[in-house]
Amino acid sequence: MKTAFLYAVCFLFAASAVLAQIASAPVKVGAFTFAVPKGWTNVKPSSPMRQGQFEVAQGTAKAEVTLFHFGGGSGTAADNVARWFSQFAGSEATRKTESIQAGEVKITFVTAEGTFSSGMPGGPSTPMSGHALCGAILEHPSGDVYVKMMGPEAVVKGATEAFKEMVAEAAKTAVPAEKTGS
Repeated sequence: MKTAFLYAVCFLFAASAVLAQIASAPVKVGAFTFAVPKGWTNVKPSSPMRQGQFEVAQGTAKAEVTLFHFGGGSGTAADNVARWFSQFAGSEATRKTESIQAGEVKITFVTAEGTFSSGMPGGPSTPMSGHALCGAILEHPSGDVYVKMMGPEAVVKGATEAFKEMVAEAAKTAVPAEKTGS
């Protein structure tokens, strides 16, 4: 009985170590590799369109970070910024866009706060007050990468600095266009 108990304890310890490694494993999306910020959890994407997904928790409140790469044909950065802002009706005063150049990569950062209309474009939506968006578009010849953090305003605002650092570091990992076949 003691031996079985020891095996069970060893198995649980090993399993938790493996899960911890998975939860912090870097995520490759398009030409970029994203490191998971400390305190965030790498989770299984809830949709096949998502190339990666993280969870940011602050107490019981949680924000979701999603990473997308469509390989082209997903509209311009401006088109996507406009679509993201349209999900926050009446948030004009809180909308901010900032573009920076990180080496060869142009990054457009976007923030908004207010009432978020969740749901697929053109479908039914659920208004969620007190929410915020922190997004980034990394432009690359092999296709842009879209990173969105959505959730309760306090969680998103508290994680914005780590989000921006994660995106800026990922930009440094960009695979040159000639190596991506673009």
